[in-house]
Amino acid sequence: MTDSVSFETQGDIAVIRIDHPPVNAASHAVRAGLVAAFDRFAKGPEKVAVLYGAGRTFVAGADISEFGKTPKEPSLPDVVNHIEAQEKPVVCVIHGTALGGGLEIALGCHYRVMLRGARLGLPEVLLGILPGAGGTQRLPRLTGLMPAIEIITSARQVPAQEALELNIVDALSDAEPLTAGLNFATELLVTGPKVRRVGELPAPKVDQDAVDALRAKLAKTHRGQIAQVTALDAAVRGAALPFAEGLAEERRLFMELFNSPQRAALVHAFFGERKVAQLPELKGVQPRATAQVGVIGGGTMGGGIAVACLLNKLSVTLIERDQTAADKARAGIEKMLADSVKRGKLSPEKRDALLNDALTIATDYAALGQYDVIIEAVFESMDVKKEVFAALDRVAKPGAVLATNTSYLDVNEIAAVTSRPEDVLGLHFFSPAHVMKLLEIVQADKTAPEVLATGFALAKALKKVAVRAGVCDGFIGNRILKTYRAAADHMVLDGASPFQIDRALVDFGMAMGPYAVADLAGIDIGYMTRQRLLPTKDPRDRWGDWADKLYELGRLGRKTGRGYYIYDDESPRGRPDPEIDAMIAEERARRGITPREFTDDQIVERYMAAMINESAKVVGEGIAKRPLDVDMVLLFGYGFPRWRGGPLHYADQIGLDKVLATIKAAAQEDPYFWQPAPLLEELVAKGRSFSSLNGE
Repeated sequence: MTDSVSFETQGDIAVIRIDHPPVNAASHAVRAGLVAAFDRFAKGPEKVAVLYGAGRTFVAGADISEFGKTPKEPSLPDVVNHIEAQEKPVVCVIHGTALGGGLEIALGCHYRVMLRGARLGLPEVLLGILPGAGGTQRLPRLTGLMPAIEIITSARQVPAQEALELNIVDALSDAEPLTAGLNFATELLVTGPKVRRVGELPAPKVDQDAVDALRAKLAKTHRGQIAQVTALDAAVRGAALPFAEGLAEERRLFMELFNSPQRAALVHAFFGERKVAQLPELKGVQPRATAQVGVIGGGTMGGGIAVACLLNKLSVTLIERDQTAADKARAGIEKMLADSVKRGKLSPEKRDALLNDALTIATDYAALGQYDVIIEAVFESMDVKKEVFAALDRVAKPGAVLATNTSYLDVNEIAAVTSRPEDVLGLHFFSPAHVMKLLEIVQADKTAPEVLATGFALAKALKKVAVRAGVCDGFIGNRILKTYRAAADHMVLDGASPFQIDRALVDFGMAMGPYAVADLAGIDIGYMTRQRLLPTKDPRDRWGDWADKLYELGRLGRKTGRGYYIYDDESPRGRPDPEIDAMIAEERARRGITPREFTDDQIVERYMAAMINESAKVVGEGIAKRPLDVDMVLLFGYGFPRWRGGPLHYADQIGLDKVLATIKAAAQEDPYFWQPAPLLEELVAKGRSFSSLNGE
C-alpha cells in the first residue's frame, strides 16, 4: 500500500480506497498501491472487495504530471489485469467521473455500481492515443462493438442512466460511494459471491457494414487525425482475437500512437491551454473585482460579450446610444439566448431570469458609475473609441478596469485620453464572443499588474483561453493573419487559384481556407483593413486588387450570397465562383505576370513558412511572451489544427532549418516580404527549438 491507497476490513468485505487529491489520478503511487492492496485481498480472509475513490470523484484519468517522463512499473494495463485476475469478486463504485484509465480500472473489476450524476468515458483520442489498458477490448464485450467504438472515438462522457442501459455498470445508487459499494457487496455475500471477469465474456459480433460506415464518417469528421480510426481498428481486430491477443494488439497500436507526432502535438496543446494564463509576473498579484460588468455597444460583438457574461453568472449593464439602438441590442441578446435554449444549453426559465434579473440596458454612461469592469465594443474607429474612453473616464469609479475590444488599434493611444491609463487594457474577444474560446488580453505600456490580472480573472470566469499580448497592429493573431493571408494573395498573383489554396489548407487540417474565411467574415472587413493601412503601405508591398473589386461590386461573401464563393439553395456552404479566376487572370495580365503552377505541398509550405516567420517576429519582439502563446492563439482563434499543435510546435516538428530555407528561397523573389525573423535565424544557428523558450 501507499499513502494514496488504503485497505481496511469491514466483516467479510475488504474496503480499498483511492485517496490521491485532487482527482485520484492513476499516478505511480496509486498504481503501486492498488497492486499491494489486491495482493493483500488475495491472501486475506475477506470474501468481497469494494474499490472506491475518496473526495469528489473516482479515478478521473492519468496523472498529467507523469506525461513525458519515463514510465514506472507497475503499468496501468498490469494493474487492471491484476484486479481482473482476482479469485474473489471486486466491486467498483463510480462517482464523479471515471475517465480514461479510471474507467479501465473499473472495467477490470467484476461489478460496477455508479452513482446517479456520475459520468464515465474514454477520452484518450483527444490526446492522440487510444485506451491502452484494455478499454478497447473490455468495453465492447459489455456494450457491443458499435456502441463501444462510438464512445471511444467520440471521447464523450456517458451519464449514469445510459451506462446502465449499455450494460457498462450493474446498478445505480443515490447513496454515498462507500455505502453504495458496501450495500452491493452485502447483496453478493447473500446470493453467493461470484467472480465475473469482463475479459472472459464472449467477444462482440462485428457488423462490417456498420464498421465501414463509421470508418468513413470518422475520416470525414476527424480529417487528418489518426487516433480515432486506430482506436476503431483496435476494437475491431480484438473482436476476432482471443482476449489476451486482443490486449497485445491494443498495446501495439497504443505505442504506435504514443510515438506519433500527433500525440506530441495534442499533448502540447493540452498543457499549453493550461499554461498560457500562468504568467510569472502575475504570481501573487491580486485581481480586482469582476462581479459587475458594463458593455458599451450592443452590436454583434457587444451583445456576444454581454451574453458570455450572463451565461457565466455575471450581471451586465449594456449601454447604447439611444432607445432604438437599445431595443435592437436587447433583441439581439434575446436571440442569442434563445439559440442557447434551442441547443439545450439553457433552460427557458434560466433564460428569462437572465434577461429580467441580470441584464440592464441603458442609454446613459452614468449607469456604469459603480461597475467593476467596463468593456468598450463600439465601431473599430480610433476617434470613436477615444470619445468613449473620455466619457468613461468621467463617470467610472476609481479603480474600475476600462477595457477596449479593439482588434487592431493602439491601446496606448486609447489609454492616453484618460487620466488613468494604468486602469486600461485590451480585451480582444473573437466573434461570436459567447462561443469562441480565445481572448487576447492586451497589456498597454502603463497597464497596472493588478489590471492585467483582472483581465485573466475575467477570462477564467468566462471560461476563455486567455493569452497576454503586447501592443502592435493586430496584436498576436491578427498580425500573423495579415502576413499569412498576404502570402496566399502573393501565390494567387503568381498563378495559384484561391480555391486550390483553400483546398490545400483544408487538407492540411485548417478549419477553413483563407478565402472561405474572408467570405465568412465579410469582404468588407478586409477592405476596411486595407484602407486603414493604405497611408502606411510600403511601395514594396504586393497587394491584389481583386478583393477591392469584390467590395465595390457589393459581393461581400456569405451575407450577400456571393464573394469568392456562391452561396444559394444549390450550395448553401458555397461553390467556387468561376468569375473569380477570370478577374484574377485579368489582373495578372495587366501587371505582366506570367502565371505558374503551384502544387498543394508548395502552397502549404509557403503559407506555413509565412505564418511561422511572423510568429517568430511576434515572439522576438515580446508581443507574445512565449512560443506557446502564439500556438494557443492560432489553435483557439484561427482554426489551426489542434493535432498539429500550433504553428511554432509544427515548426519544431518539421525542422527550423527547413523553414528558414523555405523563407530564404522565397526571398529570392520578394526580399521585402520574406525577411527572416531574427529569432528564427538565432534558433537555427544555435540548434535550438521554439519549445526551448517555453520554460518549465
